[in-house]
Amino acid sequence: MLIVRLFRFALMALLLGLAPLAHAQLTPAAASSPAAPSDPYGRETPRSAVAGLIQALAGRDYERAAHFMSVRLDNPRLANGAEELARRLQVLLDKGGALRAFGALTNDAVGDLNDDLPFNREQVGTMRVGDQKVPVLLASSQQGQVVVWRVAPETLQILAKADVPRDAPVASTNPDSWMVGGAPIGDWALLLGLAAASFAAFRLLAALILLVVRRLIPQFQDSAVYRFLAAALPPLSLFLSIMIFFMWANRLPVAIVARQTLLRYGGTVGLVALVWFALRLIDAIAELATRRLRHHQRRQVISVVNLLRRGAKLLLLAFTVVGVLDTFGINVTTGIAALGIGGIALALGAQKTVENLVGSVTVIADQPVQVGDFCKVGDVSGTVEDVGIRSTRIRTNDRTLVTIPNGDFAARQIENFATRDRFLFNPTIGIAYGLPVAKVREAVDIVRQTLLDHDGVLNDGVRATFTNFADTALTIDVWSYLAGPDYNAAMAVRQDVLLTIMEQFEAAGIVLAQPTRSVMVQGGMPLPAAEVPPSAE
Repeated sequence: MLIVRLFRFALMALLLGLAPLAHAQLTPAAASSPAAPSDPYGRETPRSAVAGLIQALAGRDYERAAHFMSVRLDNPRLANGAEELARRLQVLLDKGGALRAFGALTNDAVGDLNDDLPFNREQVGTMRVGDQKVPVLLASSQQGQVVVWRVAPETLQILAKADVPRDAPVASTNPDSWMVGGAPIGDWALLLGLAAASFAAFRLLAALILLVVRRLIPQFQDSAVYRFLAAALPPLSLFLSIMIFFMWANRLPVAIVARQTLLRYGGTVGLVALVWFALRLIDAIAELATRRLRHHQRRQVISVVNLLRRGAKLLLLAFTVVGVLDTFGINVTTGIAALGIGGIALALGAQKTVENLVGSVTVIADQPVQVGDFCKVGDVSGTVEDVGIRSTRIRTNDRTLVTIPNGDFAARQIENFATRDRFLFNPTIGIAYGLPVAKVREAVDIVRQTLLDHDGVLNDGVRATFTNFADTALTIDVWSYLAGPDYNAAMAVRQDVLLTIMEQFEAAGIVLAQPTRSVMVQGGMPLPAAEVPPSAE
């Protein structure tokens, strides 16, 4: 599934990258600007020259393939000779020849300047002539305003002298078999079978290794080494099978068209395998780090780990898209330059995305909340479950999940209940009117002494004061702090303190006030509210 998603992601990136280019060709500004000189056969670099030559050979279009030979084609006799040389090259490549994989060929117009060849020569493969392997060279030359790469004259001389019958088949297997993509179907089946068999063998070996480890060392399953093995073996199986394919493909007697095509896209599959391995490795490392951080109660670092994991994945996928586009022959540098104006428009339209990204960095750096904290953000109260790249998710007391964009989250007033070191205990206790002053003083002393004697109440700043003649009670204001950061423990202490005060009030004969109401009847004494007839209301 991951491979399919990566291919879909690469295809979407490819389409998005080509869309601005197509739009630029349709706009008047782009139409009026002078086009850069280009070669109609795509021979500007050694890589594009080999790709164009293979495409011509696949279609048996030797007239087109002749343009990739260093021969002047304005003379019909020379043109016919160039077509024959192209056919001979295909025959020799089919019979033991080999070209470099697509990714190994330079895509620079000046070629590879670090080899031991002249600056205008590039070796792109080998071919077997008799009992010897000779290099296949490309030569650069100026054609108008463009530098093009074609098969070098010295290679053409070898082709002209080689013993290749004119009726020699251009496919290594049965020439009467069905042809698919310029090669016999049997050649495609042989190459694809090699790839599938090698992948199946490595995948079975990986499954056996994990099975043996689980059976022989059960406790090993919870270790970091086992997690890394479980994460690494599936993608490594795919990568090793691609390496085996690269080693044996050029040794098989199959058509050069089939070999070169599968080697080209095999490099893409190998890149996907490495990315798959890196993604699973990142997840395994992040999971291991998160487990240890939770064990050591370092919740503030978990958000950093999650942010780094997602950032590394996005960066890795971005490089993968560039590599895949390069494999398909798309000049990424030119595409990025063409996307310059579109990038400005995209940046203007993505202000919220950038704002959320900056907000996530602010939340991680400032740490107003951490994963697992109970907080209140605006009118949302709950436990922080995740601080992501774009948003922060909070689980409310109703068990709903609220997602707040980090740009908005960082700008709001955030109240973090998990970071408080004590809880305020500030009730107002009402005692009934009619008590003697001595009883009122005794009630205040009872409340103060209860606070001082309780182990869950901090002694600094304890106050119990008779404060007011309220409408229905004589009020005693209490001010103190309950020890500990745990909410449930603080609520238990609060309950115990209040019950202790009630018990001592009962023992001292002090009555707690109840809300009462008196109604004055004209010509008589006030009656308690309970004795007022219904008609008097």
